[in-house]
Amino acid sequence: MQETIRIIGIDPGLRRTGWGIIETLGNSLRFVASGTVTSDGDMDLASRLCQLHDGLSDIIHAHQPHEAAVEQTFVNKDAVATLKLGQARGIAMLVPARAGLRVAEYAPNAVKKAVIGVGHGEKQQIHMMLKVLMPKATFVGNDAADALAIAICHAHNRQGLSGRLAKLVG
Repeated sequence: MQETIRIIGIDPGLRRTGWGIIETLGNSLRFVASGTVTSDGDMDLASRLCQLHDGLSDIIHAHQPHEAAVEQTFVNKDAVATLKLGQARGIAMLVPARAGLRVAEYAPNAVKKAVIGVGHGEKQQIHMMLKVLMPKATFVGNDAADALAIAICHAHNRQGLSGRLAKLVG
């Protein structure tokens, strides 16, 4: 008998960290919630990271996901910005791990491929496919949409992993 698994996808960012929660049962996906945790750009880095930590902790406490997925960081030309993004990503991985969740990581191209079928695409294509896959999904902005896409990517990949493990055990 299959059970419903609740997944939180997290799109890390220092200004805005997107989050999206879905449920998966077999091959079906159901939208639960999405949003964005923001930090105050006028505050020091440590305080901003605390804001992200506290916001994500509240989301996980309120929605009680079973698993988490976080987008991997890509390297950009600005080393300082990459480092700050990496610190925000650390918070995005720490919070669910501290809550006892397994945390998976996915490259941006893997997320796009899982949602739109190819590893490169525009934000609008992701938005459109989210509405096709989960017609009741609501999201404001790219950060929440990306987080939902990360959760969907994990739902697809965790099924493949579970199936492979079942074949090995069975």
